[in-house]
Amino acid sequence: MTEEDEAFEQIEKAQGWRKRQIVQCQLSVEENMARNEVLEEIATVFDKMRNSGDTAASFASYVRGMKQ
Repeated sequence: MTEEDEAFEQIEKAQGWRKRQIVQCQLSVEENMARNEVLEEIATVFDKMRNSGDTAASFASYVRGMKQ
């Protein structure tokens, strides 16, 4: 293998690494969206709890603050 071939191989590895990094970033955005939806569902359940009064409202506010 020539020096030039090795250089091209290193470039290909670097490009593959960057593509994986971009895909991981995209997944984390999708995961955050799903996480935010779940947190909103939990906060909504806390809002529906009428027996707990201010405590449930505090929990709902806290859970909504956890969104990213």
